[in-house]
Amino acid sequence: MSTQEVWLPYSADELAPLPDSLRCLLWRGEDTYPGDPADCAFYTVPYLKGPKVAVRPLAEMTSVRVVQTLTAGVEHMLPEVPRLPEGAVLCNAGDLHNTSTAELALALALSALRGVDQAARDQLQGRWAPAIHTSLADRRVLILGYGGIGAAIEERLLPFEVAEVIRVAGHARNAPRGPVHASSELPELLPRAEVVMVATPLTERTRGLLGARELALLPDGALVVNVARGPVVDADALLAEVSGGRLRAALDVTDPEPLPADHPLWRAPGVLITPHVGGPSTAFEPRAKALLRAQLTRFALGEELRHRVATSGSER
Repeated sequence: MSTQEVWLPYSADELAPLPDSLRCLLWRGEDTYPGDPADCAFYTVPYLKGPKVAVRPLAEMTSVRVVQTLTAGVEHMLPEVPRLPEGAVLCNAGDLHNTSTAELALALALSALRGVDQAARDQLQGRWAPAIHTSLADRRVLILGYGGIGAAIEERLLPFEVAEVIRVAGHARNAPRGPVHASSELPELLPRAEVVMVATPLTERTRGLLGARELALLPDGALVVNVARGPVVDADALLAEVSGGRLRAALDVTDPEPLPADHPLWRAPGVLITPHVGGPSTAFEPRAKALLRAQLTRFALGEELRHRVATSGSER
């Protein structure tokens, strides 16, 4: 069996056992490549190094068969697919981030609703300011983007005794826990939602999906939690709503990102911001290694890879 070269952000020892037919090269986004990109057959995109690093070697990877990301979102990689060799596949991280991202979505919602963010600011001033805050219990929660992460969010919502979970995806379907509404139904669904959890991938269809018109449909005091991608929510429209105090927001992602230090969202009332940390947690590395080990084994054995999202030379 011939040897196939693979580029990885972990050493072969960290991923062992791996098939003997793979020659593993370590690359974490450094300026210098570990080998000739033209020899790479399986390329794992370095994690948290930004889109420029992610795509940098692709033009020289004339033999690549698989491009594997460790992110669920691949909007930064899709434009490169047509330039890959014919038949090369792009795979995303599948369910790798479901647990960690759903966990943060709940943390953001609870912190914003129960005033934990304000209490943290009060602590710096030694200020004791008890108040009655909104409970997650008895709230109507709309999950916008009912895929793997959206379903994981619902699983974590259930113990908190929410009044209703409204599931929304691109197309209507039935899910194990109930019906999933089409995003075209948002005008009828948003007025019922007291909390909106945004977990949809960023595509041309979802860019600006929550714009001024949609945000205006939410009831006064509603909370928007975004753990997806910043551009899914119209930043100017959201800023207008939170600045007036009508809506609140808890954001792990923003537009632009990173959010500039002078951006008014930092200081807007009722806004809680974390710096895109939905995926990075202690849950990430062991699960990422397990994902790569399984994908590399399938690749070496000529088996179908999981989490395929696009193929060069075919319509996505």
